[in-house]
Amino acid sequence: MPRTIWNLPRIALLSLIRLYQMTLSKGLPPNTCRFYPSCSHYGYQAIYKYGVFKGSAMAAWRVLRCNPFNPGGYDPVP
Repeated sequence: MPRTIWNLPRIALLSLIRLYQMTLSKGLPPNTCRFYPSCSHYGYQAIYKYGVFKGSAMAAWRVLRCNPFNPGGYDPVP
């Protein structure tokens, strides 16, 4: 991914997700997420692959599905 002015929003969101993964998620108990890959990894991959708008929408839908009523499982980024 080239670092141009058009990629700044993508780089900013990916940096925020990586910051979350390296700080806050370390304090969570293991196996907190119902899905594999975890929601933060899914969001990172979706934004990296599809861009800010579509990737963020995919990540938001994934987080909304991560609840006790959903069995979870393997759900990779398409």
